[in-house]
Amino acid sequence: MADQQPYLVSGLQLWQWRKQAIQAAIAAAVPPLEVDWLLQEIAGLDRLSLRLESFKDWAEVPIAMSLRDLEQLWQKRLRDRLPVQYIAGVTPWRNFMLAVSSAVLIPRPETECIIDLAVAAIAQSQAVKSLDQGHWVDLGTGSGAIAIGLADALPNATIHAVDYSAAALEIAQTNAKNLEFANRIHFYQGSWWEPLTTLKGQISGMVSNPPYIPTETVATLEPEVKQHEPHLALDGGADGLDDIRHLIEVSPSYLRPGGVWLIEMMAGQAGAVRELLQNQGSYSDIQIHTDLEGVERFALAYVSKGNRE
Repeated sequence: MADQQPYLVSGLQLWQWRKQAIQAAIAAAVPPLEVDWLLQEIAGLDRLSLRLESFKDWAEVPIAMSLRDLEQLWQKRLRDRLPVQYIAGVTPWRNFMLAVSSAVLIPRPETECIIDLAVAAIAQSQAVKSLDQGHWVDLGTGSGAIAIGLADALPNATIHAVDYSAAALEIAQTNAKNLEFANRIHFYQGSWWEPLTTLKGQISGMVSNPPYIPTETVATLEPEVKQHEPHLALDGGADGLDDIRHLIEVSPSYLRPGGVWLIEMMAGQAGAVRELLQNQGSYSDIQIHTDLEGVERFALAYVSKGNRE
């Protein structure tokens, strides 16, 4: 939206739309705060102006779409449960504003912790050569959130980002360019490790937020997720662990000894993931970490020995 010429509406018109949109949100059991968040993003209004309603007296307010289009999209939010982030075309994540579309999963606040865990894992590492350099990989990059977070946190590393979806990669590349990380992140289309065979045995760390929701559970998710977010990024097979199993099995041949293996998972999966890592035989110092809500959300391990086959 940033590249489009803005539409101009009067402050009074926007105030009237906001008032009606809040009432409609309450009636539809949608959080009314979403109205102001949306206006902050598409009209550049700040919280104070919205709270005091001072914009009501402004002659003109530039917005990223016509009021008619805004109303149509808001009705889709209420009627079809279209996520508000897809209406705005952006979402905040860590200290970034990321472009999003229905081609990518909306990055969640709980995932932000995964970058801090990667940095902490480097500090705790016993590897001979520091892990904050060399190659780091984001598998299933989606919007590029994790890859961008890694590039920001690890300025001396080269970041590689892989996704199966060409449409998702387009969004990720746009975000990398907009946030001036395009020269730090290499993008690849393909399945998990497959595009990175030339880097076998050389990876310092792998971070991934893979699909982990059991197939039957996907149908029970809230309509915002079930109806609009890409199922390819959600469905982890019968028990939700299909992709995690694959990453546990294949990653030792790509990570160098002492390299970091780090994923996000679903509540209730920690025990199974720990057992899978232990049984694989190539991992040491297996750790389970909670998110800010106290949910066991992340699994971290170091590769104790590589499998170079």
